[in-house]
Amino acid sequence: MARGPLATVVAAAVAGGVRWVVLREKDLPRAERLALAAELRPILAEAGGTLVVAGPDPLLADQGRDVAGTGACRAAGTATGTCRTGTGTCRTGTGACRAGAVGCIGAAGVATEVRTPIALHLSAAGPYPPPAADLVGRSCHDEAELRRLSSEDYVTLSPVYPTRTKPGYGPPLLPEGLAELIRRCPVPALALGGIEYPTQVRACVQAGATGVAVLGTVMRAPDPHLAATTLVEAFQEAATSNTHPPPPTAPTPPANPPPRANLPPLPNREAAQLRTARPTTGLRPTVPTQGSSLTARSGHGRPQPPTASPENPEGET
Repeated sequence: MARGPLATVVAAAVAGGVRWVVLREKDLPRAERLALAAELRPILAEAGGTLVVAGPDPLLADQGRDVAGTGACRAAGTATGTCRTGTGTCRTGTGACRAGAVGCIGAAGVATEVRTPIALHLSAAGPYPPPAADLVGRSCHDEAELRRLSSEDYVTLSPVYPTRTKPGYGPPLLPEGLAELIRRCPVPALALGGIEYPTQVRACVQAGATGVAVLGTVMRAPDPHLAATTLVEAFQEAATSNTHPPPPTAPTPPANPPPRANLPPLPNREAAQLRTARPTTGLRPTVPTQGSSLTARSGHGRPQPPTASPENPEGET
């Protein structure tokens, strides 16, 4: 799917403002997926982002610890204090980990350990309930799947538009259907599927999406950085407009207002309780770009539906 090496494309997208990346590649052996996760985590971590792994396996290597006072790593590495594992790289002599999960002895000889946050994205098929993790998302497509949610932190709702990544997958929700599902969704929702243009991003935000998730739009782009920047800017603009609506205009009082009537006091009523959102895990989107995500691979050669274009953003024929 990607035009270049996956890490190169992801780095360009992150430089363009993407802060969530979903690693799929489910057809690869675990060892190869583990290596990809180890390569991508530092790219996201240095930008304050999150690598989300598709599936219940968080793709974490066996966690190692430096032997106190020696600078040697049990998991791997040398006696110089440089430690390489499947989750990150310790900088020589500093004891600092770029992407957590193992400790590294620094010049002071003090053992430290930094845990990698576990972020998972699960399919609608399961498992239910979701495994324990710092961040759990789930793919949903209709109201019945939304009713199965329990402790998930967010969902993706798809497909919003006809998608070239999964041709024949649908029918598309379109913004109206997306808005209807979001009204029934108990957690933040990311719009997914066929989102290629800024007009589509704005439509998803106006429908109530917390963020948008894209795949081929960035992975297939000749310039992934430019593609990501364009969509992120559209999202930020739309999110800002939705967050700060224009203040209502105060009605003009009549020139000669009628005298106020003596109305009886209102009866005491029990205050209505609004359902509040569950506490965040600390990894929820807190800025608009953290609602964006990429996936690494998906879709095969089924018949392709009409593709959206700037003049026809919903792919209608």
